[in-house]
Amino acid sequence: MSIRRADSLGGKAAIVGIGATEFSKDSGRSELKLAVEAVRAALDDAGLTPADVDGLVTFTMDTSPEITVAQAAGIGELSFFSRIHYGGGAACATVQQAALAVASGIADVVVCYRAFNERSGRRFGSGVQRREPTAEGAALGWNLPYGLLTPASWVAMAAQRYLHTYGLDPEVFGHVAVVDRRYAARNPAAYFHGKPITLADHAASRWIVEPLRLLDCCQETDGGQALVVTSVERARDLPRPPAVVVAAAQGAGRSQEQMTSFYRDGLTGLPETAVVARQLWRTSGLSPADIDVGILYDHFTPFVLMQLEEFGFCGPGEAGGFVAADALPLNTHGGQLGEAYLHGMNGIAEAVRQIRGTSVNQVSGAARSLVTAGTGVPTSGLVLGADG
Repeated sequence: MSIRRADSLGGKAAIVGIGATEFSKDSGRSELKLAVEAVRAALDDAGLTPADVDGLVTFTMDTSPEITVAQAAGIGELSFFSRIHYGGGAACATVQQAALAVASGIADVVVCYRAFNERSGRRFGSGVQRREPTAEGAALGWNLPYGLLTPASWVAMAAQRYLHTYGLDPEVFGHVAVVDRRYAARNPAAYFHGKPITLADHAASRWIVEPLRLLDCCQETDGGQALVVTSVERARDLPRPPAVVVAAAQGAGRSQEQMTSFYRDGLTGLPETAVVARQLWRTSGLSPADIDVGILYDHFTPFVLMQLEEFGFCGPGEAGGFVAADALPLNTHGGQLGEAYLHGMNGIAEAVRQIRGTSVNQVSGAARSLVTAGTGVPTSGLVLGADG
C-alpha cells in the first residue's frame, strides 16, 4: 500500500463470521474467557471450527496473547499472528492484517478479536495511571501538568476550537448522541436498549470537560468481540453471506501524537482520518455518495463530526447539520455511546450485519458499509461490501 496510489488488497478477503459475548458493566469472568467465548461464537457463526484457524490478530492492549487464546479455544498450529498498536485506532487494522495474510497465502482463516473488562477492571476514561516510561508517552508530559489528564480532556481542546472556528454551539455534538441512542434503543444487545434521548437530555447532562458533556462520551464496557476472515472464494462455500473487504487502510498524520496532537497547523480536523479516507476512496473507486451506512468510531461525539468532514460527506463545520438531517444512516447498532465500548470491534460486526441484511436497524438495500476506528490516534478504516 502507498499513500500515493491505490493498493490491490480489495476483493481478496471477506469477513465470514462474527461473534460476541454479552455487553455488561461487570462480566464476572476473565478477559481470556471473554476472548475465547467471542472467538468460538464467531467460528460457529462462520460454520467453521477451531481446527480451521491458522491465524490470530488482536490489539497490543489486549491481555490475552494469541498463543494463549489459541490454546484455550482449541486452535492448533498458527502460521500468522499479529498485534496492532494505538488503542481503538487498531480496530479496522486487525481486519486489514487478516486480509493481507489471507491474500498473500500466509494464512487461510484468521480470527480478529478484542476482549476486556474495561468497566469492572481497567477504566481507560480514568486517564494515565501507572505507565511505564516510553518515547510516545513523553508527549503526554507536555499536557499532564496542566490538568489534561484524561482522554475527554484531550479531545475537549480540539472540540472547543472546532466550535470557535465555525461559530457553533455544543448542541451540534448532541445530534450524534441522539442518533446513536435512537438506534441503541431498538437494539436488544445494547446497554441503552429502550433508552433513547433528546437534545434536551444531552444539554442537561453534566459537564465532563467543557465543551463535552456526559452524553458526549462513550461507555465503559466489559465484553469480547471476534471476527473471522478468509478468502472470498472460500467464503462462498460458507453458510453466511460474506462481507467483502472492498478496501482497508491505516493512517497517521504529520506531527501525530496519541490524542494530544495540539502542535499541528489546525485543531478542527483529523489528519490521520484524511490519510485513511484518501486511501479507501482511491482503492475502492467509491465516493461518499456510494456508502449506504456509516459506522464511525464514536468515543467522543466531536470526532464523529470531524470524521464525516474528512471523508467528504459534508463541508467543514457542516457535519452537525448533516447528522441532524439523517443524511446517512449512522452507527445503526447504537455505537459506543449506545451499544457498547469494545474499541470499535462491535462496529465492524454491525457493518457485517448490514451487508448480510440482518441488523436490527437494517438499512434497506445496504450494499456498502464504511467503518472507522479510533481517532485522535493513528487509525484505520474499512469499506465492506456485498459479494458480487
